[in-house]
Amino acid sequence: MSSRAVLPVLSSDTGLTRYMQEIRKFPMLEAEEEFMLAKSFKEHGNTEAAHKLVTSHLRLVAKMAMGFRGYGLPLVELISEGNIGLMQAVKKFDPDKGFRLSTYAMWWIKASIQEYVLRSWSVVKVGTSAAQKKLFFHLKRIRARITKAEGDLSPQEVALISKELDVGEDDVIDMDRRMNGHDISLNQPYGDSENGDAEYGDFIADGAEGFDTVLSERQEKSQEHKQLNTAIADLSDREKDILFERRLREVPTTLEDLSQRYNISRERVRQIENRAFEKVQTKLLEYRKAG
Repeated sequence: MSSRAVLPVLSSDTGLTRYMQEIRKFPMLEAEEEFMLAKSFKEHGNTEAAHKLVTSHLRLVAKMAMGFRGYGLPLVELISEGNIGLMQAVKKFDPDKGFRLSTYAMWWIKASIQEYVLRSWSVVKVGTSAAQKKLFFHLKRIRARITKAEGDLSPQEVALISKELDVGEDDVIDMDRRMNGHDISLNQPYGDSENGDAEYGDFIADGAEGFDTVLSERQEKSQEHKQLNTAIADLSDREKDILFERRLREVPTTLEDLSQRYNISRERVRQIENRAFEKVQTKLLEYRKAG
């Protein structure tokens, strides 16, 4: 599980369409089969089992990667980064915790793609604080939903986004101007025909850390992911589901939909969501104090 060789080839040469056709050939796994494969890999190092776990979730990676297309980066690269996250998830997955692999892997896939996007956008200095990351990955979607106008956001729109994302209005204005000002896509063609297929990104020095360093850092964070996994495992099934639907989906499920699913009020759904989130936060704080 340390090589990309187990996966179908994905490159600009082979073509995305062909890759998508290839990954559709891998069957989805039933819960029991997934559990047995994960146990086999975890306890016996069965690489064939790991291969089946990875390939059965390649469509999940592709679907999640498509949600990041708005950042002007090659979809091939987004998927490749997501596949790295998926393989890390399979390595760390503990089937005895009661989760399906897809639920656990989403954390790793999304984190891997987001790290790649942030590294690629480092030229515009989007920042690394929690508020800046939240803005970076949600501002485009919310902006498109509330306005079709070009230029700066109106004070009312700034206030609306600030409230929805729970960040400062100045942060919203600053990030919106960075992302929609004079910055250009790194994939935009550069110069005239004599440059051939050159893009702006080809002329920018790559200050990103190497793959080995990035992978090493991810492995150092594995303890944090393990603690998070354990903290979530202590929740009830309903709490897990509501927390996932409200906090982990790219587009959160509405309170109304969840209230109908569980036949409870929207306010009750909100209470359960907040309580579950607080439980996880409390557990993580306990782990940090103990460690």
